[in-house]
Amino acid sequence: MRQVLEQLELRTSGQGFTRLNESLNTWIADAAIQLGVLHLTCLHTSASLTINENADPRVLKDLAMWMDAVVPQDGLGPLDGQGQRTRYLHDDEGDDDMPAHIRTALTAQTMTLSVKSGRLLLGTWQGIYLWEHRAMPQRRRIACHLVGE
Repeated sequence: MRQVLEQLELRTSGQGFTRLNESLNTWIADAAIQLGVLHLTCLHTSASLTINENADPRVLKDLAMWMDAVVPQDGLGPLDGQGQRTRYLHDDEGDDDMPAHIRTALTAQTMTLSVKSGRLLLGTWQGIYLWEHRAMPQRRRIACHLVGE
């Protein structure tokens, strides 16, 4: 058994999805592990990881619209006892600051995936995505821990 631990660094263009399949498969091939397990950890509190549809871009658009409806990025929190929305207490980096943290709490920071024949073992329509929750472009890091042979 061997293990490799590195960080994948990427830039996002702001809120939205960045597909990781190709980058991860290239990294796995370079690590020369044919059979194993890949554990991913997003090293940020305002972005997350998701496995979702990779063929129809409307799925990702629908996910983003749903999240916008559930956690608006206008800087206002849920209704108080009088039916009014008040500002979040944590807004140091703008209106999308606390909503980005809530979106991360509702989604996943980690995932574990199987590796077979030196590639991710995924379903036909599955894509691995970094889901950026901040409005502005960001530099993001994902810890990639591969164990296998």
